[in-house]
Amino acid sequence: MDKNIRICIVGGGPAGLSAGMYLEKKGYENYTILERLDRVGGKCWSPHYNGRRYEMGAIMGVPSYYAVHDVEEFCGITHDGPKLNRNYKNARGDVIEPFEPKKNILKIPRLLKMKKQVKRLGELLETKYKGYDLNGHRGVSEGRYEGFSQQNAKREPVSGVNPHLKDLALPFSEFCKLNGVELIQDIWIGPFTSFGYGYFDEIPAAYVLKYLDFQTCMNFVKINLWTWKEGTQFIWESLNDHLKHPARLNSHIEKVERKDGKVYVTVNGEVEEYDKIIVTAPLYIPNKRADGQVGMVDYFDAREDEKTLFSKIDYERYDVLAVETKPEDHPEISYYVFDNMVPEKLGRLMVYYRRWKDTKDQVITTYALRKHKDKAEIDYDVCKKMVLDDLKTMHNPATNVVNEWSVYYFPHVFSKDYADGWYEKVEAMQGKYDTYYAGEVMSFGDMDETAEYSRELVERFF
Repeated sequence: MDKNIRICIVGGGPAGLSAGMYLEKKGYENYTILERLDRVGGKCWSPHYNGRRYEMGAIMGVPSYYAVHDVEEFCGITHDGPKLNRNYKNARGDVIEPFEPKKNILKIPRLLKMKKQVKRLGELLETKYKGYDLNGHRGVSEGRYEGFSQQNAKREPVSGVNPHLKDLALPFSEFCKLNGVELIQDIWIGPFTSFGYGYFDEIPAAYVLKYLDFQTCMNFVKINLWTWKEGTQFIWESLNDHLKHPARLNSHIEKVERKDGKVYVTVNGEVEEYDKIIVTAPLYIPNKRADGQVGMVDYFDAREDEKTLFSKIDYERYDVLAVETKPEDHPEISYYVFDNMVPEKLGRLMVYYRRWKDTKDQVITTYALRKHKDKAEIDYDVCKKMVLDDLKTMHNPATNVVNEWSVYYFPHVFSKDYADGWYEKVEAMQGKYDTYYAGEVMSFGDMDETAEYSRELVERFF
């Protein structure tokens, strides 16, 4: 492709900024990144409070976040944040140690069985489900894999046929039952459901295992985590500062027309001409959001195939509160509440974080899900009250809500559409209308998966 083509990138989150970086590395410098907000970073949002930054979005990474490490190297930064730790409480607010045999004598048989099933899953993923951990989803519903290995930072191209990969379209709970490893859900649920990615009886196993591949999940278990002193947003702020063409903030895209081999973008009342466009912003948002955010199909000259496929996308309603407490009520550590990570406890507090250990003059952040595909969605204000009530139950009552966020979160499709080849159909459209689709839904909703998909998109098409 001509290195001088004009490329428009929609979105200044991890996916959009990474696309700019990888294009630049490959010699494409005629790109423009348009961001509708007054900041970069997307769901990596790290506001300031009392002289320090806390996290309203992404919190941490692991050593297998190779794309994030690419950004660190590009910018000359590193993961220099506070060391995280955690404990557990039940729904009554009692501290528990669910994985410690000495504290759960009656559960020793279950814990031993769980340990065997974790080992079994690791073996199955390496053999029966070879190719499961490639970034993105192309080929999975057809029983094949195609992409770049995630075993190490080299990310060498791999491909093959494996009919068993079709099992990844099943909801994760069914996938576990099929393979006789139901108990591993007790471990995978912490960094999945409490991080806002839905419930195991509704989300296809592909999403769970491409995000929490065996290596990544074991890093979470061992608390082998990366954090950044200035927050995850700092990663993307740094990248934006190092790009030859930083994102243009407060860019309101009113219309996109694709005709005669050109892409015409009306932004802030002015028409700009490009040759190609990469969309890392939402492709479709069902229902009207209070913040006015819309999907690509609402401002593009969307074709029927785009409308039909993208209308299958749903997303999670995941709410975050940053709250103050009295010093004597400040939690001594972060807590997970496993009892509340089930559909029956929709809207309840699942996890709350204390980021800074050396002071109590900081906020703690709380997280709750209020949507399941088979249940009535819980109203935002109802959920907020439930979370604040739960903090009282946890013996860490809030005195004030400093910040709150209900963001468009984890776009995905459900099992039927996944099995019917949704991803293969969308991948077949890449470049069709001088348009390329990237961002969360094309891989997964964490910062590394979205950045890695942008890397692969550039490798494949540019």
